[in-house]
Amino acid sequence: MAEKKYGKERRRAIVDELKAAGQPRTGKALGDQFGVSRQVVVQDVTLLKAEGMPIIATSQGYVWSEETDSRIERVVACVHPPERTEEELLLLVDMGVAVKDVRVEHPVYGDLRAGIMVKNRRQVQQFLEKVSRTEASYLSELTDGVHLHTLEADSVEELDQAVKALDEAGFLISEKQ
Repeated sequence: MAEKKYGKERRRAIVDELKAAGQPRTGKALGDQFGVSRQVVVQDVTLLKAEGMPIIATSQGYVWSEETDSRIERVVACVHPPERTEEELLLLVDMGVAVKDVRVEHPVYGDLRAGIMVKNRRQVQQFLEKVSRTEASYLSELTDGVHLHTLEADSVEELDQAVKALDEAGFLISEKQ
């Protein structure tokens, strides 16, 4: 049975749950857990973000993003049509590299960023299925395929190898373009 909590107490419980989860939690699952609707959870998370809590909304659900490990990050500039999204993401996760986000520069809104947070093939497939099921567009479609990704790996060498593979597959924006 759902544990009914109110206001600040519920938001504190959401933070505790996300910190402990170790994996994304959907708004519906959190709502069921705390006896409220998904929309109430969305509002709670918005308030928590406004307080500076490091919560990221991904295609799999909400995650607590405060880094406690020593993983290395790098931002890469990519370009490709939507049809190559699966190939790009699988190339990276198969090399042990996580794709944290996608960012584009919109002519009206400026920088737009969306959390992806995929680390393995299953998460890539879930992300792609959700895009298909919801008939959503990829952010990169707003910019003719041009986008940035924040990549995360255990070592600089892993990132170097992944970037080289992206370049060889024609995904990186080169100075020649």
